[in-house]
Amino acid sequence: MPRSERLLALLQALRRRRRPVSAAALAEELATSVRTVYRDVATLRAQGGAIEGEAGIGYVLRPGYELPPLMFDAAEIEALVLGCRWVMNRTDENLAAAARDALAKISAVLPSALREDAEFAGLLVGPGGSPPVHVELTPIRTAIRAEHKLRLTYRDAGDAATERVVWPIALAFFDHVRVVAAWCEMREDFRHFRSDRIVAAADTGERYPTRRRALMAAWRAAEHIPEQY
Repeated sequence: MPRSERLLALLQALRRRRRPVSAAALAEELATSVRTVYRDVATLRAQGGAIEGEAGIGYVLRPGYELPPLMFDAAEIEALVLGCRWVMNRTDENLAAAARDALAKISAVLPSALREDAEFAGLLVGPGGSPPVHVELTPIRTAIRAEHKLRLTYRDAGDAATERVVWPIALAFFDHVRVVAAWCEMREDFRHFRSDRIVAAADTGERYPTRRRALMAAWRAAEHIPEQY
């Protein structure tokens, strides 16, 4: 478990309890060591976590503590709100719904003063339509997360159709087009596929042999990142 997730899990474990809980019990619940619990408690305290108690006695979260372990400042809240608003206005319906839900969850954990800052943030996303697409982007995003191969029917600039099996690694959102970055088995190299030229996209259910992180590193090293379309 990444350290940031472990810290959040520890805070949630403390939030669920009204009485002090031992480091051993927390370590068992979080599948970690007692030494790591001691270290994480110290980290949360340094970040403002109102945790009372000590080693050998137990820990308890002070009543009324409602802030997450990593607090947002005004600029960070504006960045989160603006990002969510952009996604709500400039992406597909499913991703827009996810952005609305994420923004609601962020607002729910903020104290009242900061919640008002989030609700009335003065940064807006200007009007703009989504570029044309011929396939749903949700299955493509799912394949990227699962590291699954996609079978594409693709039309190039000359309207010639080809069948491709690709290893999708990223989906780029430009102002006028969406682009899938992928390793193409036919070309044996990285290629970019405009969403408005993808006629069909099917998840094969087959995991590609290289981890996406490694493919992303190779893609960047080869300077394949498109600046614009």
